Amino acid sequence: MAEVRVRIAPSPTGKLHIGTARVALFNYLFARQQGGKFILRVEDTDRERSKDEFDQEILDGLEWLGLRWDEGPRVGGEYGPYYQRERLDIYQPYLEKLLEEGKAYRCFCTSEELASERQEQEKSGQPPRYSGRCRHLDEAAISQALAENKPYAVRLKVEPGEITFIDLVRGEVKWQAELFGDVVLARSDGMPLFLLTNVIDDYLMKISHVLRGEDHLTNTFKQILIYRALELPLPKFGHLPMILNCDRSKMSKRRDPVSVNDDYRAKGYLPEALVNFIALLGWAPGKDREIMNLEEMTKLFDIRRVGKSSSIFDPTKLLWMNGYYIRRLPLGELAKRAGEFVKSDKLRQAIAHNPALYQRALALAAERLKTLDEIEELIEYFFFAPDPSATVLMGKKLDSAIAKQALELAQEKLAELEDFSAASCQEILRQAASERHLLAGDLLWTVRAALTGKEASPGAFEMLEALGREESLQRLKMARHLLSA
Repeated sequence: MAEVRVRIAPSPTGKLHIGTARVALFNYLFARQQGGKFILRVEDTDRERSKDEFDQEILDGLEWLGLRWDEGPRVGGEYGPYYQRERLDIYQPYLEKLLEEGKAYRCFCTSEELASERQEQEKSGQPPRYSGRCRHLDEAAISQALAENKPYAVRLKVEPGEITFIDLVRGEVKWQAELFGDVVLARSDGMPLFLLTNVIDDYLMKISHVLRGEDHLTNTFKQILIYRALELPLPKFGHLPMILNCDRSKMSKRRDPVSVNDDYRAKGYLPEALVNFIALLGWAPGKDREIMNLEEMTKLFDIRRVGKSSSIFDPTKLLWMNGYYIRRLPLGELAKRAGEFVKSDKLRQAIAHNPALYQRALALAAERLKTLDEIEELIEYFFFAPDPSATVLMGKKLDSAIAKQALELAQEKLAELEDFSAASCQEILRQAASERHLLAGDLLWTVRAALTGKEASPGAFEMLEALGREESLQRLKMARHLLSA
């Protein structure tokens, strides 16, 4: 049995898209599950739009997700080079072969002529496709055009007939070839189009399976014609369902958060969570299982369980999943990763001065942490005394007199404690509330708000223990002054 070899072939004309990441993941899982190879090839023949920064951004993003490739940029391989711009000399002989065999021809039509032709077809209700006016040029007309240095594209001759193949996801699919018109293989500037380069590179790199988005289905029918014209063996094809927004609209680069690095990595999503989430966009591992690491996904992955229907990208579910993965991180690992999102120099210095408090703050904040970029807001009050408002101190139902009484009582009783543990603080404060006929909830709300300045934060007892006696009493005193004022 031939080795399974799959590839991801992004174009560096934009940042790493969540859809591209999902295609890469499915190829990676399929290759690993089959004991095959996962290849990365960069399709950068669009000179005007391809940029080096996009190339590096895509590679960095895939590495961050943990989708390491076996062959390609940064790692090499026996079938390189892996940038199409470095392979241009490879494609020319195939174009010449098709021309010599009469399976392709030179098209001297100008862009204006083609545009006019399309307009006439639209007016008459015909599907827009090339009429084939240059297909039947005689040798004299071709020689004259070449002598005049007229630019030309190269088109594949497409004959009427049905194109059919068995898709690994969708089953049998069919298309009528005449609906295409004659397919362009190379532009008038001599640059071959990806329809051709894709076929040649997949053949030379011995790609056995092509797994990509269903938006490429039409391209696959065209490429099958190219494979046949070149008399090359076909790989197996599988087309993955589209990813849609919750309202079932198509995801837009301009409108929606689709950039892996900008919209997820930079905002504190974990790669483990994002990979787990996008794996479920179109694939069901069975038994309603949702939480899986890459190793577990590899064992469970089955291309036959990839659905045909479009997948819904639910950001609320992703946020929940990210919080779940954050809570599962060992505290030391969480401290390391969260530290990258602390931007304030003052807070960074405070953490460096008191790393033990940083660890304790993270342990208490982790339950409420959904993305790592929330870290500053959730831990800064551990290091710096807040400036709570009277509104926060009193909550929604207390008046200033009760809030002030609560703070005085807490300060008095806590000052008596030698053991400033959460358990001891809880015992003495609850007992004091009962003795003074205060509701424990009112007392604890005011204490917690005085310590953190927040309406939502870790509990009062945990905060008292984390801050310690001196800092806690000082903050209670400051809050009393505020209410008095």
